[in-house]
Amino acid sequence: MTEDSTGTDASVVRFELVDEIAVITLDSQHNRNALSQRLVAEIDTAITESESVDARAIVLRHEGPAFCAGADLKERLSGSTSARDGAPFVSVMSRLMDTARPTIAAVNGAVRAGGIGLMAACDLVVVHESVSFALTEVRIGVAPAMISVPILRRVPPPQIAASFLTGENFDAHEARSIGLISHVTDDVDATVAHLTHGIRCGAQQAVAATKALLRTVPSLDRDTAFTQMTELSNELFASDDAAEGIAAFREKRRPGWHPDAD
Repeated sequence: MTEDSTGTDASVVRFELVDEIAVITLDSQHNRNALSQRLVAEIDTAITESESVDARAIVLRHEGPAFCAGADLKERLSGSTSARDGAPFVSVMSRLMDTARPTIAAVNGAVRAGGIGLMAACDLVVVHESVSFALTEVRIGVAPAMISVPILRRVPPPQIAASFLTGENFDAHEARSIGLISHVTDDVDATVAHLTHGIRCGAQQAVAATKALLRTVPSLDRDTAFTQMTELSNELFASDDAAEGIAAFREKRRPGWHPDAD
């Protein structure tokens, strides 16, 4: 977490569309990309832009030595009612989890407290092997409350309990071993590029359906899961995308949606 804040009107989040991929960059380096009201609001706007241009995936990356330092404590302690309202941050995490397009956190720097929740809300989390993490809430007298929702959907409680209860640092390899992150690498950009290319090789409707089933199937009882997934399979096999994909397979060519299609 950080106590720094600023009154600047400059944008602290950048958006660009690159080869059908929405790239959202946190650039609030004066406070280590802390979760200020401005940063959270601009992430929300960037997600809306990503959906409006029908991006194939969303990459959430950062400038500076920290991915996100957690709550902006100076704002939180300012006495402002809006600064204490967690609803906008919950909305951002929910939107990253619920958007139809895959979301990827590209992490090259330290992540603390609420920043871990922001990262964990993404489908895939690519982290440089040097990155460290800490859930420091208990050390300032609070709890990792809102961020526990995306974190505990990724990590079994016993495996994250010590980090929640002590606030001690842990490294990228430990984060990977408990399921908090998906990739540890010495080249985050290259790994993200490989993943986004792979996403673009799939049909957009199929990728969206796959993201949804990854979230929903584990919470269903077996018979309900089989019933719903049979219906989904039948629906997708009857789609235009499946017709094109199967035809391309038979004709030994790339389907029309493939980024390298002729």
